[in-house]
Amino acid sequence: MDHHSVWTDLRNVEFSQRWVDAGGVRTRVLEAGDENNPAVIFIHGTGGHAEAYTRNLGPHAEHFHTYAIDMVGHGFSDKPDQGYDFKDYVEHLRAFLDAEGIQKTSISGESMGAGIAAWFALTYPERVDKIVLNTGAALRLANEVVQRFAQLSMDAVRNASADSVRKRLEWLVHDPSDVNDDLVATRLAIYHNPDYVARMTNILKRHTDPDGQDRNCLEQHHWEKISCPVLVLWTDHDPSAPPEQGKQVADWIPNSRFELMTDAGHWPQFEEPDTFNRIHIDFLLGR
Repeated sequence: MDHHSVWTDLRNVEFSQRWVDAGGVRTRVLEAGDENNPAVIFIHGTGGHAEAYTRNLGPHAEHFHTYAIDMVGHGFSDKPDQGYDFKDYVEHLRAFLDAEGIQKTSISGESMGAGIAAWFALTYPERVDKIVLNTGAALRLANEVVQRFAQLSMDAVRNASADSVRKRLEWLVHDPSDVNDDLVATRLAIYHNPDYVARMTNILKRHTDPDGQDRNCLEQHHWEKISCPVLVLWTDHDPSAPPEQGKQVADWIPNSRFELMTDAGHWPQFEEPDTFNRIHIDFLLGR
């Protein structure tokens, strides 16, 4: 049986891992591509980290100065005791762009990352080229989805073991065999950070506070104000919301297109990277 790991994904990719001081937050970044090319930033979902994009970094680096970052409170970035609403992530991302001297970028976000991309486009439209909403859109989720997601997340963190982390990761994919041991080990190392239990409690308040969804969800009148080109990419097995919700968001955005990927769940960029990379790069290049 072949061994699969992040190194399998990055075997032929020239990339660097480093940390950037983004407004006082030590922020981990994986970076690839010519710095003279247009910037593209990949943003993971709740509880995630940059390894969500190891299968996309190389192909995108052929065209773009490509970043995958660990957002504040996540991965191997700092985990301050603060709020973790979308507006807080937006300010962290702005600080990262300022630290890197990036005046304008495209942003591709998965799940929570999609919400960050949308909120950033509304808050700092002059700094956005294009955005991609990948199986997420700061949507108001069904209560059973929120409760299931919160329970899996907290179980994985409070009782961090290979089994609990694997269960959390399997929620993301249509085929559980896509979750490899290296990915489990990476997330387990993150969850063993003693600060992470407290931070995950803060992070999930976006879902679990009585007014958390009211503070963070975008409505039709918000989407109608987004002026940059937008790709809304959904899947036929997404566990958070059906494709119809993604299509509705795309219909509200003036300059958007909708793409539906099949045989994938919440992580199409990882599950079906060839299809994702083709659709994604074509959109970013304007093809």
